[in-house]
Amino acid sequence: MKTILVTAFDPFGGEAINPSWEAIKPLQGSQVFGANIEICQIPCIFDTSLEHLYAAVDKYQPELVISVGQAGGRTNITVERVAININDARIPDNAGNQPIDTPVIVDGPAAYFSRLPIKTMVNALNTAGIPASVSQTAGTFVCNHVMYGLLHYLAQNTPSVRGGFIHVPYLPEQAVKDGNQSSMTLMLMTLALKIAIETAWKNTSDIAVTGGATH
Repeated sequence: MKTILVTAFDPFGGEAINPSWEAIKPLQGSQVFGANIEICQIPCIFDTSLEHLYAAVDKYQPELVISVGQAGGRTNITVERVAININDARIPDNAGNQPIDTPVIVDGPAAYFSRLPIKTMVNALNTAGIPASVSQTAGTFVCNHVMYGLLHYLAQNTPSVRGGFIHVPYLPEQAVKDGNQSSMTLMLMTLALKIAIETAWKNTSDIAVTGGATH
């Protein structure tokens, strides 16, 4: 059976929970149009995260890889467009590393674009009544590090395999603690990711609708 690999992170930045991991846990072992979903938690640590990610890709030999991360403060599900070859950590990772202006991959290209049908995915989520949008930046912390590292690894080793990244907002219990920021329930996040995965699996090309930003 074909495999879809979905990864997420452990808690970081003083949080006791990471919604990305909690949201994908119910998806373990489920099937999407003849493909089996396997999940993997990776540490929120520069470089070590890529070691775990690459090991999971090698183990499961997936046809599609979607990494998921927490973006506290964002108002909806955000499907990332691009990853850049830079680490610039505002806060330390879970091992205390705080790289500044270092490359994710030495001598790698400046950026990689997502291999997912990002606008089709956003459209499917919005049609289902779930707030979602295209994001033009995955940041410069471990999420961008993992997205760039994933796309580089696939391009170098298995270019037929598609990959990309999705950010989810805070859970309500996090949002209250962190100043009543935007949030989404765990049930809705899991549903959103299921729809996004199904859409990415079914569609290898994207739709031409606006998803840009003015700033």
